[in-house]
Amino acid sequence: MNNEQIVPRPRVGDVFGELLRDAYAIRTGVGPRPLAGGRVPRPVIEIIEREDGLINGAPADQYLAGPDEWQPHDHRALSRVRGRALDIGTGGGRIALALQEAGTPVTGLDVSPGAIRVSRRRGLRDTVLATVDEHAHEGVRYDTFLLLGNNLGLLEGHHRATAFLDALAAMAAPGAQVIAHGTDPYGTTDPVHVGYHELNRSRGRLGGQLRLRLRYRELTTDWFDYLVCSVDELRTLVAGSRWRLTDVDDADRPYYLATLTLQG
Repeated sequence: MNNEQIVPRPRVGDVFGELLRDAYAIRTGVGPRPLAGGRVPRPVIEIIEREDGLINGAPADQYLAGPDEWQPHDHRALSRVRGRALDIGTGGGRIALALQEAGTPVTGLDVSPGAIRVSRRRGLRDTVLATVDEHAHEGVRYDTFLLLGNNLGLLEGHHRATAFLDALAAMAAPGAQVIAHGTDPYGTTDPVHVGYHELNRSRGRLGGQLRLRLRYRELTTDWFDYLVCSVDELRTLVAGSRWRLTDVDDADRPYYLATLTLQG
């Protein structure tokens, strides 16, 4: 008889919502917190697993950071917001809350129920639990779409970018703009990343088209694509859509802010 215990696989669940909940509890001291040794709050780390086996980790507290903790490009992005804004992938609401405080009408959109709960608990009044495709059917119009926190990655790649941009156009008021934060992935000489770029290209994918899943505690997400692309690649992805790349701010290279403007 085999007495070896079978360890269950990670359970698919709301990874982002769970880690935001715990990060918020640690930051505020309110609510149950994951403990190390029974007393000390354990740092909340978002585990990012790439399909080739690469593992990275990032502190989840960054999703709750106030403006005094932001990178310079975040401040420059907010200075460009006009009219009614949709913060796509709002997470803990750090961007949307700052806009709300400044009196800008803003909606935070996310697919994570837990993220929406945290952002509302932090005071964000207008939230939507949906994908951009789902929200596009609601008939709401926006003047500015925000894809900050490297959320240009939500374009995913050639297979998804057109539909994503079409969904934004369906929600766009005349003259609307998209302000997106991206990262050029090609300045690295790390063979782990250079080799992955080459593998992607051999499969007909963009070099920085990542295949990832997120992990936290016993939870995992499904595998998904997330795009890290150059400005030239972004220009190609946008071609043929109703959007045009009208400005690039790369003062914080390899990070950049791309502004897309609605045509017609």
